[in-house]
Amino acid sequence: MLDSERPIGVFDSGLGGLTVARCIATTLPHESIYYVGDTKRCPYGVRSEDEVRSFVLQAGNWLAAHDVKIMIIACNTATAAGLRIAQQMLPVPVIGVIAPGARAAINSTRTRKVGVLATPLTVRTGAYTRAIQDLDAGVNVYGCPAPSFVEIVERELATGAHLQERWLQNGDVFDTPENRMEVERTLMPLISGGAQVDTVVLGCTHFPLLAGPIRHTLGPDVRVVSSAEETTRELHDILSRRNQLAPASARAEHRFATTSDNIAEFAAAGSFIFGQPLKSIEHISLDELNQPRKPCFGA
Repeated sequence: MLDSERPIGVFDSGLGGLTVARCIATTLPHESIYYVGDTKRCPYGVRSEDEVRSFVLQAGNWLAAHDVKIMIIACNTATAAGLRIAQQMLPVPVIGVIAPGARAAINSTRTRKVGVLATPLTVRTGAYTRAIQDLDAGVNVYGCPAPSFVEIVERELATGAHLQERWLQNGDVFDTPENRMEVERTLMPLISGGAQVDTVVLGCTHFPLLAGPIRHTLGPDVRVVSSAEETTRELHDILSRRNQLAPASARAEHRFATTSDNIAEFAAAGSFIFGQPLKSIEHISLDELNQPRKPCFGA
């Protein structure tokens, strides 16, 4: 396999990172993708930083053993806790979703007041505040922890009730009265605490699936941004500089692996987010994550 035709590794705590994988597949259609979703240990946002760091290194070593040319940590919590150590320890370049999300926020805000809606661990690390203020030290950043959102998304997807819908074509799929109430309760510090933000970053790759009730709660004057497009743009730039963009003649392969014990459930929910069937899915046990196999992509 040519160096440029090696796959892009994408890692997430579960299904949410497929929002990033979808953007990559759409924008860079010749690139192969190997996606790992650690669904069995999801959610990450309520775990300790040390735990999440260890999970990132396990998945990173797995993907490196499968000959990826670059790895994307498509999980904000994992990026906040583990990006630095992954970049130091893994043999391939590693990018996260926080810096691209920060750039998206800076490009959007006019009042220089930005809210960050994220898991408790991501908010606690202050990673978004640092990333945003590294770009513009005059921006005020208001972190808003959303401890229940990942579980809401994973639970909704597990029911299978909406899988005949197309999420990006129907933004109201998850806009139920129950979800709207929980979103309003969670966002109360941003909408009633005097923050007066004009931009809110969805600081978790699961959260775009709740964009409908989030936008309804924030109102039309607040822009809602996520990191998928910015992350894909950064990915393109890095691969271009390294002469590793897949040629137009390359046949893209999309492969998926999950720690979930229910492959059928992962396939159905994942297809809903990714926008096309997940044709190649394998199960990874937690023990296997510590014992990566020899590279086999494209075999």
